[in-house]
Amino acid sequence: MSMSTAVSETESSRATYDNIEPWFEQLAAMAADDPQRAALREDIVHRCLPLAANIARRFANRGQDLEDLTQIARLGLMNAVDRFDVSQGRPFLAFAVPTIMGEVRRHFRDHSWAVRVPRGLKELQQRLGPATDALTHRLGRGPTARELAAELGVELTEVTQALIARNAYAADSLDAQYPSDEEGSTPTVRETLGVVEPCYGLLEDAMAVRPLIAALPERERKVLIMRFWENRSQAEIGRLIGCSQMQVSRILSTTLDSLREQALSDPPARKRTAA
Repeated sequence: MSMSTAVSETESSRATYDNIEPWFEQLAAMAADDPQRAALREDIVHRCLPLAANIARRFANRGQDLEDLTQIARLGLMNAVDRFDVSQGRPFLAFAVPTIMGEVRRHFRDHSWAVRVPRGLKELQQRLGPATDALTHRLGRGPTARELAAELGVELTEVTQALIARNAYAADSLDAQYPSDEEGSTPTVRETLGVVEPCYGLLEDAMAVRPLIAALPERERKVLIMRFWENRSQAEIGRLIGCSQMQVSRILSTTLDSLREQALSDPPARKRTAA
C-alpha cells in the first residue's frame, strides 16, 4: 500500500507510530531492489507524519511560517526513517525526535537570519537560550553576559557578539501592518516611512519658547514651573506665593497668552549693517 492509497487521516489524529518497530523489521528484511520496499517506506513515513507536525509546532512563532517548518520537519522524518537501524534495539521515537529537531534547528541556523552572521555566532546564539534558562533557575534572576560566558565556557566578547547577533535574526517586512491610534487603521511599515515624527515638533516648540520663559519676571516664571513642571494645583501655588487661587489663574492666563503671542509672531527683521 503506497502513501497515495493509504487510508486518509489528518496530522492531528491519534499517532499511529507507537509500535512501528515491526514495520522497520519488515523493511530491513527486504532487498534493496524489492518493489514493495518503497511502498512500505512510504507507509512508515505517512504513519509518522503527526510526529513531524508536532515538532514543527514546537518551533512556531519564531518568525518562520508553520507550513515551511512542517516541510522541514518532514524532511527530517524521512532522514530518520532511512537512517534508523532497528537491529540496535532502540525505539524509533528515541532516534526520530532528535533527528527531526536537528533538521529544524539547522534550518533556523542557516536560513532564518535577516543578514549574514558567522556560523559560530549562530551556533552560540542557539546555546544562549538553554544556558539563560538554566542560570535564571539557578540564580533566581536573569544572568549577565559574563555569567553566560562562564556557563558556556566561551569568551565574554563571543557572548556579547552572539547577543547582538540576535537583532539580525529576523527583519520585519515593509508590508507588515501595525495598529494605529486611529480606529480601524492598520498602516504598513512602508506607508509610515518618511512620516514626520510628532515629537520633533514638540522639541522645536520647546526650544522656541525656552528663551521666552527665561525672560519672564521671576513670579510668572515660578508660577509656570510650579504648575506645569511640578504639577501643583492653583490653590497650592497660591498658598506658596501668598495670593489667592483666582490671582494664580489670572497670572497663568496672562503669561500663557503672552508666550503664545511672542512665539507665533514673526521675528523682527535684522537691521542691515553698513559695510
